[in-house]
Formats: sequence, C-alpha cells, structure tokens
Amino acid sequence: MNRISEDVSKVRMYAGPALMYSVQTITLFIVVISYMYSQAPSLTLYTIIPFPILSIAIYRLSVAINHRSTIVQQYLSKLTTFTQETFSGVSVIKAYAIEPQINTEFVTLANESKDKNVDLVKVQALFFPLMILLIGASNLLVIFIGGNQYLNGEIAELGTIVEFIIFVNMLTWPVAVVGWVTSMVQQAAASQKRINEFLNEKPQVKNNTLNHTPIKGKIEFKNVTFTYPDTHITALKDFSFTVNSGETLVILGHTGSGKSTILELIGRLYDVTQGEILIDDKPLQSVNLTDLRRAIGYVPQDAFLFSESIKNNIRFGKEDATDEEVFNAAKLASVHKNIMGFTKKYDTVLGERGITLSGGQKQRVSIARALIKDPNIYLFDDCLSAVDTETEEKILNNLQNLSKNKTAIIVSHRIAAAKNADKIIVLKDGQIIQKGTHNQLLEKDGYYKELYAKQLLEKEN
Repeated sequence: MNRISEDVSKVRMYAGPALMYSVQTITLFIVVISYMYSQAPSLTLYTIIPFPILSIAIYRLSVAINHRSTIVQQYLSKLTTFTQETFSGVSVIKAYAIEPQINTEFVTLANESKDKNVDLVKVQALFFPLMILLIGASNLLVIFIGGNQYLNGEIAELGTIVEFIIFVNMLTWPVAVVGWVTSMVQQAAASQKRINEFLNEKPQVKNNTLNHTPIKGKIEFKNVTFTYPDTHITALKDFSFTVNSGETLVILGHTGSGKSTILELIGRLYDVTQGEILIDDKPLQSVNLTDLRRAIGYVPQDAFLFSESIKNNIRFGKEDATDEEVFNAAKLASVHKNIMGFTKKYDTVLGERGITLSGGQKQRVSIARALIKDPNIYLFDDCLSAVDTETEEKILNNLQNLSKNKTAIIVSHRIAAAKNADKIIVLKDGQIIQKGTHNQLLEKDGYYKELYAKQLLEKEN
C-alpha cells in the first residue's frame, strides 16, 4: 500500500514539479545572469557568491528532512495500523478487559510519533531563515559593492544597483529549488526502485492459454504432491481421487490434514509440486484460468465480506443480478429472514470485513454469493461451521437440489454434510485413509464411524 500511495506520489513529484522547476531555473539563470554580466561583470560575480552556499545548505537540509520525514511516515503507519486493528478488534479488547493496556500502548506510540515530528520540525524551521539570511547577504553585497563601484565610476547609472537587487530576489527561489529538486530526485530514485520491484514481480500461477475453455465439472487428482512454497509444509502426498461431473464429494479429516489445500489447488491458487490435476480430462494448466475461476463458486473457510451493502456483497458473485435473484440466493442460503430483520434490510451497509453480522450470518451471505453465480463447480470450505445443525441441514438440502447436475466438493467436520454425498474421503496427513459412501463407511471401523457415533451422541444430548 505504501508503494502504491507514497512511492508513486514521490515519483509523480519528480516527473512533474521537479522537471518543471529545473527547466524554469536553468532558463531563468541563463537569461538573468547573462544580462547582469553584460551590465556589470564584477558585481555579478560578487552577487552570486551566496547562491552556491544557499543551494548546498538547502540540499543538506533536504536530505535531513527526507530522513526524518521517512521516520515520521513510519510512525504514522504504525499509528494507523494500531488504530485500525484496535477498531477491528474492539469486541475482543472489551472481552478481555484490556482497554487500559491498549490506551497505554496508544499513548506511548503517539508520544513517540510526536517526538519524531518535533525532530522534523526543528530541521524544517532552519529552511526559510537560512534562505532569507543568504538572500539578505546577496542584497547587502549588491548595495555595498555596487555602491562603491558607482562612487568609483565603474557603474554609470544608479539604476543598475536597483536592477541587481530585483534580479537577486528573482533568482533566490530558483536557487533554493536546486537543493529541493536534488533531494526530490534522490527520493524519486529510491521510490522508483521500490515500484519497479513491485511491477516486475511475476505471478507464480500464469494463464497459459487465451483460448476459451468450457468447463463441465469432472475433477481428477493423479498422484498429487503439494508443498507450500513459503512454509515448506507438505500438505498432500501422492494424493489421488476422481469426482465426475454432477457428483458431490465430501472431504473429512482432522485440522491440518490438507482439506483446504485440495480446493485451493482446484482453483489454481497454487500449482502442484508433483503429479497432475485434470479438469474434464484436460490438464489444469492447459485450461483458461479465467474460464476455470468463473466456473467455480468458492466459499472460503474465513468468509470475507466487503464494507458494502448486503445486496452488493451477494451481487459480487453476479454483478448484473436482479433483486429477485439476490433474494432467492439469500433464501437458499437461509439468511433471507435475518436480513429482513435489519432496519435497512438488504441495503444494510456492513462494517469492515462484515463485522455487523454474526459468524453464521457472514458464512451464509458468503454462500449466497456463490449460489447466485450458478457455477458448474461448487467448492465449500467448511463454510457451515458457525451455523446451527437445523440451518445446516436446510442449506445442504437446498444445495443438493441446486447442484443435481453440478459438481460439488464440500469440506466439513460434520457428518450431516456427508450423508447424501456420492463420495466421501477421509484425510490424515495429506493422504486418504478412508473412502466410500455414507453407508459403506459406517460398516467399517475407523475415523468416520467414530465421528458419526460422537456427533449422534451430541445431538441426542
């Protein structure tokens, strides 16, 4: 964000004002000093003595100001981040009763920021007094030396001295600009380097074809091994399964077993380390990336909602959706009644990341966003964890009716999601330890049967 805002602004200052003032300064110097030299050569040389000193002094001040400004900007970022996190996590802060601690931290950070601003202002305070001092020195030189030259007859007219005083004041700002522009060029060079690093960053996942690729929904993993590039954790090991178009697959397993990774690989958020993924019997890398993602309705584990109205958040899945389509999608996600209970109903504007809604409501709005898209592939990543059992069954029944001719892969920790699935797989440490239908897995001892018994007991209690 800093590169997009601050660094771009500094390069803009170089490309605009810096170039403009540079051209202006060079032109003015050539014209004015040439004329001054033609009128009184020796007086001209005495007059411009303070100008290099002024330029060097302003350059050094600009460097110091630049350094201290950077520190001030860093503290401003810290203050902004701290404030933003505090507002976002205000409910957690209140729940743990740590308001005094947060206030103390904020006051400490604010005082540190104030001290850095004072350091900056101390240097900036030297800028104009120094400039006025050296301008005054130039004017004194013109009056003293020019006056002596006039008395000695070296200058014919008294008006020449007046002209020189006007010219000195005319050249003062361009000379000051030299130091300012030099500092600006340094800042722009550093900023452009940072921007280039950003612009030259190549995406790891590339769209390998521009040809249109229709997606039906068959998905096949062939001996897939995947290791996350940042953490070097191997999430899947020699993993294989097939889901035919129109089938529903439910994936169960302990936390960290690789369930979410499967969905991320299908959407090509990452490319596999080893093995191959096929979509409609075509290698995933050969499928048009835009067509692939348009064919997928993805509901992540952590439902992300924008600071927009509920209606626009649901429409995110289909921008040209009518109000009726929005209402139907919300009904299928069992969130319509909740929304109608708000004062502004579907026009209710959500807080940051949907903080206005409860966890279950956020998940259901996120589901509605996927349903309104009407894709050929549904990917649900444990998106019913914050929903009660009764509402979960309603959503699953609606999804089952809606996805009769569509592929659905549901990651869950609940057996309710798996009962009517065409296929079920159970993962452990990135490998399949059980697979089959609901009835087949109940006949075998193992994770699925134990989970079923445990959740059945919880339901009865």
